[in-house]
Amino acid sequence: MPADAAKIKAKVEAQGLELRNWNIQINYGIKTGLNEAFIIDNTTRNAIIENSPKSAEIIRPILRGRNISPYVANYNDLWLINSHNGIKEKGILPIDVKNNYPVIYDHFMKFREKLIRRQDKGDHWTNLRNCAYIEEFDKPKIIYPNMTKYLPFVYDKGSYFTNQKCFIITGHYLGYLTAFFNSNLFKYCFRENFPELLGGTRELSKIFFDEIRVKPVDEKTESDFLSLVNKIQDCKLNGMNTVDLEMLVQKKLSELYQLSDEEFNLVSSFKID
Repeated sequence: MPADAAKIKAKVEAQGLELRNWNIQINYGIKTGLNEAFIIDNTTRNAIIENSPKSAEIIRPILRGRNISPYVANYNDLWLINSHNGIKEKGILPIDVKNNYPVIYDHFMKFREKLIRRQDKGDHWTNLRNCAYIEEFDKPKIIYPNMTKYLPFVYDKGSYFTNQKCFIITGHYLGYLTAFFNSNLFKYCFRENFPELLGGTRELSKIFFDEIRVKPVDEKTESDFLSLVNKIQDCKLNGMNTVDLEMLVQKKLSELYQLSDEEFNLVSSFKID
């Protein structure tokens, strides 16, 4: 790392708290054991719901790592059949597909032998494997790919599930963290913290994220950044230019971390080739 970058990183880290000590949780996306059965396209989903509207209760939109870009998801009409295995510690029962969702059961019957042969499955062969954090997918969260070159992060209000090619972050100060993770400052200081794979791709596993030091903020600062994140999302989804808004994020982070004008210019001009 060049001397200037090392100096700025040291300045940022000196103000930060390791993410392992934040009130957040980082978890993998859903591992189905047989994606061809549990992840369906729009046509299949519509056909199932047309025959059984109740089936919509357990069919949820799902993102893959390739769907994540800075601030927004490029959703491509894939759906997860969330026949979860419950959470016994919380008294949440497994989804009874056979008795409550017969049209989905008929769909699963096409894959019965493969589903039964899964090494890691739920109480019934139609259930997903145990997932103690299944409820976290319904909460506001940050979604990011497990392997990526450009380090994109999406704030999701609770709409999406993800596959195992993504991580989710739930907890507090998610607006601020989304802005920080998408910023040049984060990439400039911390990209080298993640192991480099083929073609400049980085591995963003939890064990590396836990060590990232981020400056704690108060609720007012969180609210300001969350508002900016929401504006950027809305603009991107409507095809509007967000350069000025994203630069405003950079400036606010620069002020927060007390960067000099020279340091700000170095960070703001940084690009991942």
